[in-house]
Amino acid sequence: MPILAAFMVPHPPMIVPDVGKGSERQIEATRAAYEAVAGEIAALRPETVIVTSPHATLYADWFHISPGEHAEGSFAQFRAPGVRFRETYDTELVGVLERLARAENFPAGTLGEREPALDHGTMVPLYFIRRAYTGFRLVRIGLSGLSPEEHYRFGQLIRRAAEETGRRAVLVASGDLSHKLQTYGPYGFAPEGPEYDRRIMDVCGRAAFGELFDFGEDFCERAAECGHRSFLIMAGALDGLRVDARMLSHEDVTGVGYGVCVFRPGAPDESRRFLDRRTELREREAAGRRAACDPWVRLAWLSVEEIVLRGRTAEIPAGLPEELTARRAGAFVSIHKQGRLRGCIGTIAPTRDSLAEEIIRNAVSAATRDPRFPPIRPEELKLLDISVDVLGEPEPVASEKELDVRRYGVIVTRGHRRGLLLPDLDGVDTAEKQVAIARQKAGIGPKEKVELQRFEVVRHV
Repeated sequence: MPILAAFMVPHPPMIVPDVGKGSERQIEATRAAYEAVAGEIAALRPETVIVTSPHATLYADWFHISPGEHAEGSFAQFRAPGVRFRETYDTELVGVLERLARAENFPAGTLGEREPALDHGTMVPLYFIRRAYTGFRLVRIGLSGLSPEEHYRFGQLIRRAAEETGRRAVLVASGDLSHKLQTYGPYGFAPEGPEYDRRIMDVCGRAAFGELFDFGEDFCERAAECGHRSFLIMAGALDGLRVDARMLSHEDVTGVGYGVCVFRPGAPDESRRFLDRRTELREREAAGRRAACDPWVRLAWLSVEEIVLRGRTAEIPAGLPEELTARRAGAFVSIHKQGRLRGCIGTIAPTRDSLAEEIIRNAVSAATRDPRFPPIRPEELKLLDISVDVLGEPEPVASEKELDVRRYGVIVTRGHRRGLLLPDLDGVDTAEKQVAIARQKAGIGPKEKVELQRFEVVRHV
């Protein structure tokens, strides 16, 4: 059975009267909308309520599903210990979801729970639902640092698990909107805050879930949003279905955005397979960039495909420019998947007889040996972008004043510890930040004295 309905809700603890002690009256429209959501859930009489929460266990590269048969929690940390919960988990649905994730090599499961107690991102929705309806078991799911596409894909797996078990299930996507809506709010103001709230309420009010991919991670970070990835999971659970969307409320009086929407799925609709459409677009874009790349990047591509598809290191092909075969230089090979780093390995100085060999070896390492990522799988190749940075000779500098993050990379050295950061990277807009990241990579403290070097690169894309 498909998901019966989905709900976008916030989780301000103050909305619980024992916590708010009167301040909850500031967000009366949100409270009324929450009660309407609870009433709709009660009318549906689901066997299982699935809650996705930004405050459950979170990992950079893993979706955590709460394990075990039961969990407890209270609002004690918000000075309301009398508001308590004891929830029974739907272990069968969790088991099926884990099996589906393993079968697709998807990074999700019950391993790695750090805090078994229920979080407030889960308990605030439960507070309202339990007042209207009690005949359900819970599935609690955390978010991750993975891409928007992976969150959407996880929603698809959740839906499949519900269908396989035959559960009457609803999905509650818990998440506040921007935390930077007002100067008097707890996080201050940023212009991206109101813009995020306007856009997200428009998108969700129309159930135009494909547009959730268009917000951009930098924009979301500047807006200090909380629930976007939760909403992406919800959208994935409704993939390929017509959706009747109703916006019940939006408030920003506390400086934090609270939005409530209801989504009722309908008949199949192939035009609403948003991840498939996005993947096809990304594949066409990546293929176009690859077709236009220069010999440096084509050599890196050859090397990645040889190791990923055939498990062997590429030979130097004939017909390469002399600069690749006769010159020696350090080089970095960077691999991105759908705009996110997927592997990057390089050498500061030449270690091979030619730049071509340097690129081949570093491409193999970036694809298979970057300790931050698992080896690249064959099915990922269509979504990759590869670039090659050829390094010039490093030169010492006396201070950060001689750096330029767009023109120069930086090397920081203290004894045998050395950290390098390439130039012109997204999000690195000051020399201070560039040096700080290089220090962190080398395990050098922020106050330790270091030697600085700068270098220029020729970037091939």
